[in-house]
Amino acid sequence: MGNQRARFGIARATCALGLVATLLTGCGSDGDSGDGVTKLTFAASTFGDPGRGPLLTKWLDEFNQSQTKVQVSAAAVPYPTFGQTVLTQMGSGKGPDLVRFDMPEFEAASDAGLVAPLDKVIDAGKYDLLKQPDQFMVHDGVRHGVIFEASNYAMFYNADLIPTPPTTYEQFTSTAKSLTKGDVFGLAFRQTEAEEAGVWQDIFNYVYGFGGAWSDGKNLTINSPENLKGLQAFKDLYDANVIPRGADAATFRRMFAEGKVGMELNNGGYVTATRGQNAKLNFTVAPIPFPVRKQGAILAPIVINEASEGKDEAGTFIKWALEPQNQVKLQEILGASSVATTTQRSAESLKATPFLPVFDGLTETSLPQIVLGFEAKTPDIRKVVVQNVVAALQGKADLKSALDRAQQQATELVR
Repeated sequence: MGNQRARFGIARATCALGLVATLLTGCGSDGDSGDGVTKLTFAASTFGDPGRGPLLTKWLDEFNQSQTKVQVSAAAVPYPTFGQTVLTQMGSGKGPDLVRFDMPEFEAASDAGLVAPLDKVIDAGKYDLLKQPDQFMVHDGVRHGVIFEASNYAMFYNADLIPTPPTTYEQFTSTAKSLTKGDVFGLAFRQTEAEEAGVWQDIFNYVYGFGGAWSDGKNLTINSPENLKGLQAFKDLYDANVIPRGADAATFRRMFAEGKVGMELNNGGYVTATRGQNAKLNFTVAPIPFPVRKQGAILAPIVINEASEGKDEAGTFIKWALEPQNQVKLQEILGASSVATTTQRSAESLKATPFLPVFDGLTETSLPQIVLGFEAKTPDIRKVVVQNVVAALQGKADLKSALDRAQQQATELVR
């Protein structure tokens, strides 16, 4: 597993990470509070979502109301800093008891021995688990997580601005250009190092959508011709000034909800968040119109912190979450996402959101945003790639040279 402190550059004074970290201090379970109740903390960036956060908190309240011996409280950490904050705390033997990770951090935490095995916690054979995403929860025969959310990427578009969605990259580009006027932009995506994890998610769709890949499973292929083609398509849109440059995700998502951004490539969880900002917005989705039907997926496992003193009680929560009625409720909260198990979309949800089958139909061609063969090193590779791609966007290097440099730096990292 390696030395987790060396792997993540973990400081000893872990809980002194400023305001963000104070949300998680009192790291780990409080144990028996004196009244026979074990108090646990569940950290997830989604608790901070404007649309889904309050509903997830209510869902958590249902668990607490059903229990007499364990209570779980929510901790929301902003997405851009979530992974490193929680990994750092876990690496020093602290941190929340339960964590909803994105895949890069999940792989790194599992590899470093920071995540408790779940094989004795749940009997996976009892549940109708979704095979495609669930396969990534197991490492060398050991289960480290259960899917909390599986959310495919698609093209969101404002149906008032775009009556007919583009079906090719060329149409995608021309639509973005024609919509960009005044304070309205045709498109939006992340493009700054401050949102490293988000930039990685965004460029993943361009790389794989143009036939590329970060690796062949054995060697890194960051500077392959296919990757260059996909990232050049990304850069061409940046250069065309069809996006609100410098705007972070929170800002341009609000702009989309206000009708000031025409298109976005985003995951199914964004449906509920968008409606939470503007219930009257007339938007829908379509497959991403790139040459190859491959796109990213947010696979977000729920895990138990190896350092938690309340592992059994944390397991009680996971088993409760996997109960069929609680899976259905969770999926309804998450919107167009899937959950760990097979569920049936209700007639009511299909009537309210007719495009749900678009997301469901993308599951077999969606991939987690990790580097295959180098899963545990994904955060390190991601940092190098994003730094170099952003440098190319900002004119500090040409794109080919930037990818060559990223290939060299990342190769040295994984040796």
